Amino acid sequence: MKYYHIDAFTEEAFKGNSAGVVLCEGEDLDDGVKQRLAAELRHSETAFVLLRGKDVFLRWFTPIREVDLCGHATVASASALWDSGLIGEDETIRFSTRSGILTARKERGFIELDFPRLFVSPCEQSEAVNRGLGITPIYCAKNDRRYLLEIDSPEDLRGLKPDFAELAKADLGAFMVTCRSDRPGIDFLSRFFAPAVGISEDPVTGSSHCYLAPYWSAKLGKTTVTGFQESERTGIIQCELSGNDRVKLRGKARRLFDAKLEL
Repeated sequence: MKYYHIDAFTEEAFKGNSAGVVLCEGEDLDDGVKQRLAAELRHSETAFVLLRGKDVFLRWFTPIREVDLCGHATVASASALWDSGLIGEDETIRFSTRSGILTARKERGFIELDFPRLFVSPCEQSEAVNRGLGITPIYCAKNDRRYLLEIDSPEDLRGLKPDFAELAKADLGAFMVTCRSDRPGIDFLSRFFAPAVGISEDPVTGSSHCYLAPYWSAKLGKTTVTGFQESERTGIIQCELSGNDRVKLRGKARRLFDAKLEL
């Protein structure tokens, strides 16, 4: 089977978010093998793509567990499928996933994903979260998976150095921190920390933009917004709200290498 190492949400090597993509034709890998391979490769997510006839199945694994939704590894999976010739470059890919059918297509030089629009609800601030991140948010919201926290300073966002021992005391283990942008052509900035799934900081996070796009669209009065993730690697995601509670995420991808896996 073929393995691809792809940097997603970037045009530059060693930028964006790296993903591993394992392409399986016909015969699937055992889940235990998938998890061990994801742990071995150490990407924030490794994607496993199974092709059976015209059906394309996609799953994502962090180094310690499977997750329900991942944007950058979906960008990487689409790029790998087109690059391999298994799917034509003019074809829209329909991935069957734990989050339903997700599509990917090429659009004006970008890879465009059709993802669910996701939401959080306003909540009381958590002392453990504030201490762990070293912030006093101007807005705090959450659902049963993650926090969304807005602060008012781009410099404070860039300077965040979380205390993960303190964050472990919080009721949830994933944190989206965001603020208005001071970068030209960018609407908002963000960082994402997910120690609960083995990711101290994710470099560029498609799934967090499923929350951030509707949040900032409402605040800014725009249906199309652009996010910049202020990690060490950085990355850019164009976001557009679409009908039926969906959001389109657009980014680019850079293949670093591919190889044959011996399993």
